[in-house]
Amino acid sequence: MRPDQHARTMLPIPDRPRPGLTTYDAKDPDTSYPPIEPLRPPEGAPNVLIVLLDDVGFGASTAFGGPCRTPNAERLAAGGLTYNRFHTTALCAPTRAAMLSGRNHHSVGMGSITETATSAPGNSSLKPNTKAPLAMTLKLNGYSTAQFGKCHEVPVWQSSPLGPFDAWPSGGGGFETFYGFIGGENNQWDPALYDGTTAVEPPATPEEGYHLTEDLADRAISWIRSQKALMPDKPFFAYFAPGATHAPHHVPKEWADRYAGQFDDGWDALRERTLARQKELGVVPADAELTPRHEEIPSWDDMPAELKPVLARQMEVYAGFLEHTDHHVGRVIDAIDDLGVLDDTLIYYIIGDNGASAEGTVNGAFNEMANFNGMAGLETTEFMLSKMDEFGSPSSYNHYAVGWAHAMDTPFQWTKQVASHWGGTRNGTIVHWPHGIAEKGGLRSQFAHVIDVAPTILEAAGLPEPTMVNGVLQSPMEGTSMLYSFAGGDVPERHDLQYFEMFGNRGVYYKGWSAVTKHRTPWVLLGGTTVAFDDDLWELYDGSADYSQARDLAAEHPEKLHTLQRLWLIEAVKYNVLPLDDRTGERLSSDLAGRPTLVHGTSQLLFPGMGRLSENSVINIKNKSFSVTAEIEVPEGGAHGVIVAQGGRFGGWSVYAKEGRAKFVYNVLGIQEFATEADVPIPAGTHQVRMEFAYDGGGLGKGGDVTLFHDGTPVGTGRVGATQAMIFSADETTDVGYESGTPVSPDYTPRTSRFTGKIHWVQIDLGGDDHDHFIDPEERLRIAMARQ
Repeated sequence: MRPDQHARTMLPIPDRPRPGLTTYDAKDPDTSYPPIEPLRPPEGAPNVLIVLLDDVGFGASTAFGGPCRTPNAERLAAGGLTYNRFHTTALCAPTRAAMLSGRNHHSVGMGSITETATSAPGNSSLKPNTKAPLAMTLKLNGYSTAQFGKCHEVPVWQSSPLGPFDAWPSGGGGFETFYGFIGGENNQWDPALYDGTTAVEPPATPEEGYHLTEDLADRAISWIRSQKALMPDKPFFAYFAPGATHAPHHVPKEWADRYAGQFDDGWDALRERTLARQKELGVVPADAELTPRHEEIPSWDDMPAELKPVLARQMEVYAGFLEHTDHHVGRVIDAIDDLGVLDDTLIYYIIGDNGASAEGTVNGAFNEMANFNGMAGLETTEFMLSKMDEFGSPSSYNHYAVGWAHAMDTPFQWTKQVASHWGGTRNGTIVHWPHGIAEKGGLRSQFAHVIDVAPTILEAAGLPEPTMVNGVLQSPMEGTSMLYSFAGGDVPERHDLQYFEMFGNRGVYYKGWSAVTKHRTPWVLLGGTTVAFDDDLWELYDGSADYSQARDLAAEHPEKLHTLQRLWLIEAVKYNVLPLDDRTGERLSSDLAGRPTLVHGTSQLLFPGMGRLSENSVINIKNKSFSVTAEIEVPEGGAHGVIVAQGGRFGGWSVYAKEGRAKFVYNVLGIQEFATEADVPIPAGTHQVRMEFAYDGGGLGKGGDVTLFHDGTPVGTGRVGATQAMIFSADETTDVGYESGTPVSPDYTPRTSRFTGKIHWVQIDLGGDDHDHFIDPEERLRIAMARQ
């Protein structure tokens, strides 16, 4: 093997001219220059595929004893290694930021989600330039790089179509190709997509069979094939992060129907069955105990009998969603195999970026936006029963109940967001690399963490950690390469110290022992109480004899507990975890939190063609009077189409023209629609169309009166009976001159929504009312958490 001549610790690799004879005439026989050689990694560097699923607990996949069939995960496990002590951060954006940097989540500013960022270094959502992402390091060493799917690491004030794009995957993230979405979740049937940094529409409709996971797999397969066709000697780094199985749980009906009747006995019985299968498979020790169900989580027997068919259907849909996702992961793997390079590809299949999501409330939801707006009462048992056949369909925005999330984390305590316990942070992981792993079907129980992925890939590729990237001195990676564990299951673990923290839930692992304290319950944010950090109750577990954290030894070993508590504090100081921050409303206010904001004042001017503006990018019109004024040109014969719209099918509002007449529709959760239409058509020529909404006041989510104007003359009046107090959508946006995603009104579709006249400008103004529409700080936090 030829020795590598590149100085790879400084990136980009400096160009070093070759000294030697320079001739005057290129025809001189002494003229000699070496041929230009494209940059490549060291010989033997593998292709790399990281598959990261979303919101999948340890006990969900059949590869780890769960009920949701994942044959492709099982296939990789049979040919590679299964890790049953691999850990994440308990939340999506922090896990992703940590994995892609090889550093702890607070070290790269992602102590929580981007929507709750503060000016504290550990929670700013800003990755320091001293911690270059893995994709950048690989690209600058000669890898082809591409990401497909979810990116929730972009600071909210940088997520508009104007960027800046430093934190976007293809902007400053090191990925040459990106196709996916920016944010915490997306509608699987009608997603808001980006190709690079350009907003694009899905290539088909749900009626034509479109589904986001399939689309992402198609894109990944096409890119991998093209890469190998054009650059067969160059390895690739592909990051496939489909966003499934995060809510909404959207999947074709036939996939959910495969599980009909399989969950009718409820989540408590499912936990028992899952643990038995886990022991049979050997993915948990034979003496592992099933941890108790905490009193905050209701038992199956305590749930209303009339609601149980709906609850069972929620789980059927989720199981079908996970199997459907694994199927499309398998398509990507098959494409690599068909190219003959599977043996040369290092694959990480990480089944979940945190524990299962308990953000669906105790009863689950048909449209999770109802609960997020404090209107869960609309989803009565009768309503849920009437919608049973629609769960998972394009008309739903569904989530399952807390009890199912707990069952998906079997055998551990708690769920996503609870970083203290393994239910929030332990995720089944499979590593497959035939050329680098001799054992097939092996089990590995060395402690590992998501920050270990990046150093493992660099070591496998024969690449050093860079000391300088783009002129900036780099800090060392904080993870530990897992390559040592490829050799055998009895090799002593090297990652033996790790802190955990999320919203005050915290813990530390050290040489088999873990000390943990749960500060906050994810789904109890309204009416719940939290104690002072110093008053939190700590627990102590001996992992060498207690795999699942079932036996608290704090009383028996107080000195051991104190030692680990001090160790947690030392690690917290080292990695910017402090100050601990369990504030609620303050973190939702950009001014109080200390982060920038795009929207200032009480008026915003928009122009035609502007679109994909998130709710963070548009002035907030909720719980107050507001007006929308547009200067437009109407052709002879009238105009139709959207002038401006915010939100979509599951909640929002739209000002548009229908058969030449101005119309305003306020859609409440897809359940109620309030429409006001002008009495006369908009005349031909240039005119101002205006909608004024006079809010009733007296609290949140109230109604109001609507008046439509042409050039200041009233042309129609109407009434909105109720409004959405907190959020329109987690993924729908504001568009001018058309509507992307799902439509607010059934009067048009996204494809027929484009305005047929000409729009000069649109202005949104807040009214001058002084109604006291106070939004409880804890309610605001609940909404933000629901969006991650």
